Amino acid sequence: MQRNQLSSKIHLVGSIPLSSADEVFELIGLELAERCLRIPDGETGERRNWIGWQLGVFKNQNALVNIKNKEREYQLHPPYTFACGYGAQDLDFTDLGFAREAIASFSRFTRQQSEGVLPRSAKFMVAMPTPFAPVYSFTTYADQLSVLPVYEAAILSELEEIIKNIPHEMLTIQWDVATEMSIFEQVYGFQVENQWEFLTSALATLGDKVPHDVELGYHLCYGSMNSKHWKEPETLGMCVKVSNVLTNKLSRLVNFIHMPVPVDRMDDAYYNPLRELKVKDDTQVILGLVHDSQTYEKNIKRINVARNFLPEFGIATECGLGRRDAHSMPGLMNLHNRLAEYIDELG
Repeated sequence: MQRNQLSSKIHLVGSIPLSSADEVFELIGLELAERCLRIPDGETGERRNWIGWQLGVFKNQNALVNIKNKEREYQLHPPYTFACGYGAQDLDFTDLGFAREAIASFSRFTRQQSEGVLPRSAKFMVAMPTPFAPVYSFTTYADQLSVLPVYEAAILSELEEIIKNIPHEMLTIQWDVATEMSIFEQVYGFQVENQWEFLTSALATLGDKVPHDVELGYHLCYGSMNSKHWKEPETLGMCVKVSNVLTNKLSRLVNFIHMPVPVDRMDDAYYNPLRELKVKDDTQVILGLVHDSQTYEKNIKRINVARNFLPEFGIATECGLGRRDAHSMPGLMNLHNRLAEYIDELG
């Protein structure tokens, strides 16, 4: 499947463990120049641990109380249930913080552009968890279907605020799809009939809430809590399946889809499902195959194997970098740049 040449070779998934958005922007401008044209603010500070900062939103609800134990191993804390006499009508998810943080960071982004640190052609990328992720992580199985509509309405309100305050031509929205992937892979369960239809329809709805003139992408994720996936993907088969169904369900273009590639997968079998990928020609596929735990040559090998199945793609790490050591960031960014140069030379 031939794909249009796309200018942004390098994709940064979202979180970058530096002290501030300004420091993130300066590093990206220095190391990646024109090769990275979707630029996140790094999700610094309290946002570093993906949805971890949303725990406080649930903790501060008078309608919710903790249970004593976690319901599954891959869970940050024991989840919340409704206190006696309370229900979904008593929840107040006003000001989740996503819009507030994005608007503040965008002002820094534009200043860095005006000062020549960042390319004028770059877009500001806001990475947001799907509403399902915090609800599934922080509430009990029995209460998730009651809490989900309320939290979803709140996060869509945050999205509307972002869209209202950031020029559409300068904005990228990325939905982080991790929790849903764990259910698609049958690692964890969810108390609803036809989980596949319920969750893929919800993902499509989120995409369709993004205006057509705002860039949209999905990060398909297998988790990184404690530097470990909840499951090592056997192949790219599930990522391809999800990508295909989203392409069919959405009423708008998906501009990019990010898929992870584990460090030890340099074999044809892992990439072979890409032959069945049926996304639009203008959808950029981004493979998370950059691993600084290995040599440049082994990263090149992953790229060369992937090119046998997909001639053109962007490159990224498997997941966000928020749990990484800040001192490793310049070297990792430099590795991205060297690998992008290699792809450029291939033509």
